[in-house]
Amino acid sequence: MKQKSPATILWELAKKEHSKLKTSVFIASIGVIAGIVPYIAASRILVELLKGNEDFKIYSLWLGIGLLSYILKSFLYSMALSVSHKATFSVLKDVRLRMLEKLPKMPLGEIISVPSGNFKQIIVDQVESMEKPLAHLLPEMTSNLLGSLSIFIYLLFLDWRMALLSLVSIPVGMLFMGLVMKNYAVQYEGSVKVNREMNSAIIEYVNGIEVIKTFNQDKRSYAKYKDKVIANARYFYEWMKSCQLPVSLSKNISPTTMITVLPFGWYFYISGSLSAEVFISVIILSLGIAGPLLETINFVDGLAKIGTIANSINLILEGKEQKHSDREVYPWTHAMTMKQYNIDLQNVKFGYEEEKEILHGISLNIKEGTTVAFVGPSGSGKSTLAKLIAGYWDIMEGNINIGGHNLKEIPLKQLYSLTAFVSQDNFLFNESIRENIRMGNLSASDEEVEDIARKSGCHDFIMKMEHGYDTVVGSSGSHVSGGERQRISIARAMLKNAPIVILDEATSYIDPENEVIIKQALSKLIKDKTVIIIAHRLSTITDAEQIFLIENGELVSYGKHDELLEGCELYRNMWNAHIGTKDGGMKC
Repeated sequence: MKQKSPATILWELAKKEHSKLKTSVFIASIGVIAGIVPYIAASRILVELLKGNEDFKIYSLWLGIGLLSYILKSFLYSMALSVSHKATFSVLKDVRLRMLEKLPKMPLGEIISVPSGNFKQIIVDQVESMEKPLAHLLPEMTSNLLGSLSIFIYLLFLDWRMALLSLVSIPVGMLFMGLVMKNYAVQYEGSVKVNREMNSAIIEYVNGIEVIKTFNQDKRSYAKYKDKVIANARYFYEWMKSCQLPVSLSKNISPTTMITVLPFGWYFYISGSLSAEVFISVIILSLGIAGPLLETINFVDGLAKIGTIANSINLILEGKEQKHSDREVYPWTHAMTMKQYNIDLQNVKFGYEEEKEILHGISLNIKEGTTVAFVGPSGSGKSTLAKLIAGYWDIMEGNINIGGHNLKEIPLKQLYSLTAFVSQDNFLFNESIRENIRMGNLSASDEEVEDIARKSGCHDFIMKMEHGYDTVVGSSGSHVSGGERQRISIARAMLKNAPIVILDEATSYIDPENEVIIKQALSKLIKDKTVIIIAHRLSTITDAEQIFLIENGELVSYGKHDELLEGCELYRNMWNAHIGTKDGGMKC
């Protein structure tokens, strides 16, 4: 398939507003043509003066025509921009909404692996960058090119030799502009990169300010942030410095049409092959031919940026979707009937990239209502395996079934409703505690929210806050402690009441006091549920009904804790390392 050009992609994104954008180009073109009339009027006035015409009405007529044309040009210019901006802002709204509709259809794992600042830059900054190409570049550049072409055609009718001479300086000026534009797309892509790095450094510095202060790392962290800011400034300085001379030459050489028009025109005049009327008209009109072209230079950078803008937007709009059934994601109108929630994995293979497989043919079965654990060395694939069950990615080969239904046949919204995922790093929205808990079930009443808060051990610390349940937790839950944030997340999961609960070491890095409360809350959360624990501390899963040992993306053994201790050397070594003892034994 032939790859679409960036300009084609942007034009397709603006499909709904094509008629308005074309109208704006038409209006702007009429305005530019109206802007040529004052040059013609001025040339006619000078010609009449040279003739010695004393009829004031002729001068008044041409002066009036020139003035009215200038007013008409200004009016049409404003009107064209008004139409193009209305269309453009409608397009920006539509593109952003399409992106937000696309995100739920993309693999959840891919979304959470991308820094949120990147999505912000695309959805906010890059989409906003469409404004100049659509609202300005399209009507203004098109109409200005048409304006210069109109003057050139008029000059051809007057004298073809003078028409060609009026263009000589323009290609020379454009040659210097070409030097600037040669690597402009690459340079602009680099500017996006250094901006992204600076934004990430700023976010990291602000979000980590508590740790920075605690460990007295002000100088080191500030230096890292400062280096990115300086690198950003240096990049733009060097880029602009390299553009300064050629841009100056281009803008100063292009309008110097008189360098060729005056001497050659004078030669043709004295040789009798050019009349004084035509000579004067050419002089004045040639002054107007470069103006519109110079205006187009202001939009050349916009043309070069189109590639980066289009590619960034397409990164989301054309991104890979999860291969689920064609049933609607929103609203949930085709939910499957689930009578039980056994989980069955058959020869599951997966890789973040197709050519790099990290899970190799895993098969296992988890019975409904049981508690199992995934254990293994760091990087073995246990967390990835649990997230595949939750629908974070599509698998490469094999099958994952829940309740006898293949994951790919379950509508995405229903699939996400089947699992509650609780980890040590849970996100809270910059909303009230009440609304953060209610995210588990948006139809829950205030009474139900508060009842769940009591069961999860949240109610007491919530009531100690000035605004109680209406306390806003801040960005990412920054106004509450880690333990409190964890308890709110568990309350949210409990309110969701999903039949399958995945715990990714939910009590890691929590102080002893909070750990006791959180464990009590978790025991209520997992009651009568199918539970998968991603274990980093083996002491937390000794009572699991089944432990699956993952190593290098393969299931190497499974069984109860005592069985694995007796029959699997790898598990025994992990256990001994955990409790600080050593023992011998047979391999898996």
